[in-house]
Amino acid sequence: MSWQGRLLRIDLNRGTCETEPLREDWRDAYIGQRGLATKYLWEAGAARMDPLAPEMPLIFATGPLTGTSAATGGRYSVITKGALTGAVACSNSGGYFGAALKFAGWDMIIVTGRAETPVYLWIDDGEAELLPADGFIWGESFWDTETALKERHGKDVRVAGIGRAGEALVRYACIMNDRDRAAGRSGVGAVMGAKRLKAIVVRGTGGVKVHDPARFAELVMEGHAMLAASPGRQSLTTYGTNAMMSKTGSFGSLPTRNCLDTTFEHYEDISAEAMRRSPGPGRQPNLITNKACFACTIGCGRVAKIQPDHFTATKGERYRLPQGGLEYESAYALGAMVGVGDLDAATFANMVCNEDGMDPISFGATLSAAMELFEKGVIGTDQTGGIELTFGNAEALAEMALKTATAEGFGADLALGAQRLCEKYGHPELAMTVKGQEFPGYDPRAMQGMGLAYATSPRGACHMRADPYQSDFTSADPSVKAPIVKRTQDEEAALDSLGICAFTTSAWDHGYMARLLDAACGGGWTLKRMLEAGERIWTLERLFNLEAGFTTDDDTLPRRMFEMPAPSGTFAGEVNHLDVMLPAYYALRGWTEDGRPTDDLLARLGMSGDGSAE
Repeated sequence: MSWQGRLLRIDLNRGTCETEPLREDWRDAYIGQRGLATKYLWEAGAARMDPLAPEMPLIFATGPLTGTSAATGGRYSVITKGALTGAVACSNSGGYFGAALKFAGWDMIIVTGRAETPVYLWIDDGEAELLPADGFIWGESFWDTETALKERHGKDVRVAGIGRAGEALVRYACIMNDRDRAAGRSGVGAVMGAKRLKAIVVRGTGGVKVHDPARFAELVMEGHAMLAASPGRQSLTTYGTNAMMSKTGSFGSLPTRNCLDTTFEHYEDISAEAMRRSPGPGRQPNLITNKACFACTIGCGRVAKIQPDHFTATKGERYRLPQGGLEYESAYALGAMVGVGDLDAATFANMVCNEDGMDPISFGATLSAAMELFEKGVIGTDQTGGIELTFGNAEALAEMALKTATAEGFGADLALGAQRLCEKYGHPELAMTVKGQEFPGYDPRAMQGMGLAYATSPRGACHMRADPYQSDFTSADPSVKAPIVKRTQDEEAALDSLGICAFTTSAWDHGYMARLLDAACGGGWTLKRMLEAGERIWTLERLFNLEAGFTTDDDTLPRRMFEMPAPSGTFAGEVNHLDVMLPAYYALRGWTEDGRPTDDLLARLGMSGDGSAE
């Protein structure tokens, strides 16, 4: 059994750390990580709580494959109610922190309350205590926080925590770990900041036992061989996720200048290929090398370096050193979405997001909305502190990243997120968001299935909650999208609960994952059972959002997606056809016309009317 069988419950009000057994019945129904933690969140009544209230649970959860030798088996998730969205939030991260938590003997940490003064949590294998952060690491960036904690507790510890963005309650603040890995979306870092919990430091020296070691080892080797032979894996190793830039850029599905266009004329300048080539004689490429997370044989992570003295004047040597580089979503948001074709400027802004714990997708998309407000004359330099907030202004991108990380000046407005920002200035239609969360790098007019995925995602616009990519790049027919989106949503819900990376799907099918799960845990896991658990997870997330006040009216897209046809690209002239797709999707899900799971569905999934597993 690959579970440790216990969780750590932290009450910041009382300053206590207590152990309790993991609920095995919930574990068996919801797999782990995303699913299991959402069940704990639901049972705590979090759907009706304010995300920043002391009683809001903040859950750090591993999966059954976290800490095992399965390729990419180092994932963990942070589950809470999103500070950005008010919806259920689950942000997944890689690196080494998740495995360290499992090695220390814990499957999950549940944090409630608010510390009187800032603290951090120190876990040394089976021991846990809260220690003062005030006067030590509170007020520091995540990079400096991680360095200070390693100096105090040892180089072998792993740290997850917030930077200054989380302390400032930036609505899309991240929880960072291993310097540049992030539980990145929905504002989980703001929830942590509201609790005055700066970091969790873990030393784990144990291991993880599996149910059938011999069969598990055989399956692990089989998985390694499949990844080694996979062209998709090879592309991720060589180019990282930013290989997608050339695809969306040439296809015409790249959201550009706040979705005023679907093609960015400078996409080749911020692409993975641009990262690899020298910008001139005697100058080194932006990309230095790649890197991998725990037990990973893919290595999609980028390590990049800005050209000397380019966008580094305010940071000195720190940003002249190799740091975490652009991935596709950060390149899109800090490049095309704000109209900036300067690779160094985008890399600089990404480094700011990494250092202070800020979602680059939400920051870039929020800044793009502000730029459109500026260009329309709704706001001016009086609001922006003298900065010309025009599309394509690389200096404005860099400056606003710094100001938003500490909610300084106009950065305090940008810290609200696009929806709140545009509502403040009287133009909510300019926010490219779903349920308050900003678009990732796929335009729903050019990619119909992705539009349906955005509209129905429980955490708001998200590119990781469904997998309609192959269909969207070949067909604009909305009638075929609902089954693809529904099926892949269930698959992704299951995968996110296992403790492995979504990029394994470049080589693995879900049948292989089910066999891996069964060898690790026992208990008769099959593909059918695993995917049914995925559907159960998705249904519970829907129930959570309904309880939180969301309705079918929130399963929609910005008006621009319906009223302004794609100006360019393969599917130029298309609008999104959500009106065709959404009713078909609801029917496939077993939901009513107003988007509520039916009693028949809940009975089939073994769930009662309140979402509890029987």
